[in-house]
Amino acid sequence: MHPMLNIAVRAARVAGTIIARGFENRGDLATEAKGANDYVTQIDKDAEQAIIQKIQQSYPDHSFLGEESGETSGKDAEFQWIIDPLDGTTNFVKGIPHFAVSIALLHKGRLEQAVIFDPIRGELFTASRGQGAQLNGYRIRASKPRDMSETVLATGLPFKDKSQFGEYALSLNKIFHDCGDIRRAGSAALDMAYVAAGRHDGYWERGIKAWDIAAGELLVREAGGLVTDYKGGNDPLFKGEVVAGSVKVVQGLVKHLK
Repeated sequence: MHPMLNIAVRAARVAGTIIARGFENRGDLATEAKGANDYVTQIDKDAEQAIIQKIQQSYPDHSFLGEESGETSGKDAEFQWIIDPLDGTTNFVKGIPHFAVSIALLHKGRLEQAVIFDPIRGELFTASRGQGAQLNGYRIRASKPRDMSETVLATGLPFKDKSQFGEYALSLNKIFHDCGDIRRAGSAALDMAYVAAGRHDGYWERGIKAWDIAAGELLVREAGGLVTDYKGGNDPLFKGEVVAGSVKVVQGLVKHLK
């Protein structure tokens, strides 16, 4: 395992412990609204700080982009860690056991390391550029369905800006009639990890942030999949939209989205 990936795994496990304990005691949690249908708990904040502190022990000069703490610049700005300490906060608050820690490392603007950790299932998805993707140490590969009609796809609803639902519904209708079935589980990080593992055949969503998809993007690519924006562009990280899956699935989705 690459040394930087090893540190990211350790940080994710530390955060996972905080999250798992918080999940057992959700009744004691104070929940704040960051925006419309967008929540944060003290667990989100504690987990993010634990991740940053763990990474800084080994790489004190690196910079960070975190969902809760924003962007901080380090002396060695070539390295930036992109962190979502608890992707799926609404699930967490509601007692739905589907959420994850997401950590990715950018080096000179290129994704190099990725970790997505599901603390409830104990599933650790990891990837290093050029080294493939793994789940709990075993190689994973994205699926390659023969036809869109055989696919099970994942998506996310525009719940933070419901004015976009009309446009979303038009594309959803077309995609739904092309594919086998669709899932909406509430964690972009796990949606992309599941694409990398071949559990979902594809995934699309708009209105997301870099910390939602950074680790997942590298996982999918290293698992043999393709990641684009809605127009098929190959650099979706900061565009607020993402499409992931095999080449055939991504082409099928982009046809209805662009």
